[in-house]
This record gives sequence, structure tokens and C-alpha cells, in this order.
Amino acid sequence: MSTSSKPVPGRAHRYAPGDLVAPRELTSIRAERVLLPDPGSLVHLQFRRYAGCPICNVHLRSVARRHDEIAAAGIREIAVFHSPAEDMLSHQGELPFAAVADPDRKLYAEFGVEASPRAVLHPRAWTAPLRPGTYSVVIRGIRAGGTPFSTGGQTVLGLPADFLIAPDGRVLAAKYGRHAGDQWSVDELLRLSGR
Repeated sequence: MSTSSKPVPGRAHRYAPGDLVAPRELTSIRAERVLLPDPGSLVHLQFRRYAGCPICNVHLRSVARRHDEIAAAGIREIAVFHSPAEDMLSHQGELPFAAVADPDRKLYAEFGVEASPRAVLHPRAWTAPLRPGTYSVVIRGIRAGGTPFSTGGQTVLGLPADFLIAPDGRVLAAKYGRHAGDQWSVDELLRLSGR
């Protein structure tokens, strides 16, 4: 285990390559059992922001478009949001991979995924919602009964994070986003997996 696995007083614990993730069972928003780590696959555990976040949803659609390629590389996707499941269903309910609700931010705290004003102050965070395809993703969520805004105490200041976790629970790679649009692309994920 790396030295980063030891908590620093007054600071959130952050996982680094070599750290171990304790086994647990999560439940997806479609009431599916989700094992973390997965004994048969690498896991790409991604922490997103609130359910209606346009930046997050456009990114997840890019992951969904290449899901077959990701699965063929032996990677299981798990996307976590700090929203209740009922808010997520209209936005993430049709994703071809597990989406998990964490409205109390327990997993966020455990993995050291934080909120910060820089989430929305960075210029790349401002332009991300203007990318091609964003409008249709937002409209699809609204038509399904969702909102593109944060609700019920969900923060727009959340930062994303990505982790690649081996079947034995070892963290192979980790990225803590510096702003709302700072996450691994599918190409980066595949490169990091070595597959």
C-alpha cells in the first residue's frame, strides 16, 4: 500500500495507485447488485456531480456510445452521483452500465472526492456545456422528468473523480478532477487499462 493510504488529519483521504479498496456491495438505481471490486473485471469507478449536470451527462453518453468496446477490454463501468435515485432515473436510467446514488456523499467522503468553487470557475467547465450534443442530452433528461439544475441540496460545486480498480481491490490509476469537465476520456481509460 502506498503512503497515501494513511489518512492525513484534517484532510480527506485520497486513493493513489497501489492502495486497496475494501470490498462492498452497492445497489444501482435499477436495483441491481454491484460488486466493488468486481472479482471478474477491472472497474472504472467514476464520481460525477448531480443527476442533471449537463457536463456529466454528455460525458457519460460518450462512455455509453463506446460501452461495448469498454466491456470487451474487461472493464465494468460504475458511475456514482450525489443525487437520490429518483432524480437519477430520468437522466441515467437508460445507461448500459451501473449508476449508483450516493445522496449522503458517503462514497465521496471515503474516496476523498470533494467540492470546490473551481469546479465551475475554470474556463473549460464553462465551455463544456456548449459542446455539440449537450442540448439533446439535457432535453432528453427534461422530457423524462428531470431538471438540468441541482436540487435538494445537491451542489453544483462537486468535482469529478475516476478510479481504475483491479479485481483484487488494488487501485491501478486515479484522477481527481480539477474542474467539472476534468475526467478521463474513453481513450485514456483504455490506455490505462493496458487493453
